[in-house]
Amino acid sequence: MNTINEQSPVASMNTLLPLAGKKGLITGVANDKSIAFAVAKAIRALGGEIALTYQNDKTAKYTQPLAEALGAKLFLKLDVSEEGSLEAAIQQCGEEFGELDFAIHSMAFCNGDDLHGRVIDTTEAGFDSAMNISCHSFLRMAKAMEPLMAHGGSLITMSYLGAERVVRNYGVMGIIKAALESAVRYMAYDLGPKGIRVFAVSPGPIMTRAASGIANFNTLLENDAAKAPLGRTVTIDEVGALTAFPVHAGFLRHDRPDDLRRRWRTYRRLRPDRSNCCGQPEKRAKFQIGGGSLPLI
Repeated sequence: MNTINEQSPVASMNTLLPLAGKKGLITGVANDKSIAFAVAKAIRALGGEIALTYQNDKTAKYTQPLAEALGAKLFLKLDVSEEGSLEAAIQQCGEEFGELDFAIHSMAFCNGDDLHGRVIDTTEAGFDSAMNISCHSFLRMAKAMEPLMAHGGSLITMSYLGAERVVRNYGVMGIIKAALESAVRYMAYDLGPKGIRVFAVSPGPIMTRAASGIANFNTLLENDAAKAPLGRTVTIDEVGALTAFPVHAGFLRHDRPDDLRRRWRTYRRLRPDRSNCCGQPEKRAKFQIGGGSLPLI
């Protein structure tokens, strides 16, 4: 059953809310500690309508109550390792919503041995699996979403600092995330003329179900908190609120001259964390916009 009861504990809709009337797909909610769940909460609180996904029947029993609590319009099966599953889910969203305004790609997978071992020991099968699920699925998502974003929109994925610097016990996933961030830039170039913006949100270390698979992750959290200017790591709710910002900022009509000028300044990577991989605080965190950057004060 795909349709969810429209009643929700989230504050009632208000036409003054910035995302009122905007509709999109959010993937990757595993439990209430997932970054994707925090993003869904933030978008719903701002008035957006959402469809959530689940991987299989086993995970559905944990995620369906969350979908109901958020008032998700749709609750769809999506397993990117199954041929046609992603495209079918997006097609169902199109049938329900008509046009779509945003999509959140919060999916990643890597075999444990490839995560913790030497990257040169990664098997071909392991590399292919990690790349297809964690990176190529975002390209597939964009291709399926493109016809449903007639008036532009936002495509957002999740990255990590391991994409640009070596992070112990992150292994081949660092290579995959680097490919994902490169894909974001090329996708932004391809889709910018249609008013579709493409983003990568790169939060600091957060204890999620996926992060629990990284060896010595608690030590990484403690070191990051000790050396960060705020004296703590970011929370999933802070990342959720940050991610809702480009969802709102991306709604620019490409048929309006003022928006036409702005649409080329496509966001590439948002870094809500304020420390580098060695634990040394950066002087100023930044939103990277196009070829330049703006300080996040």
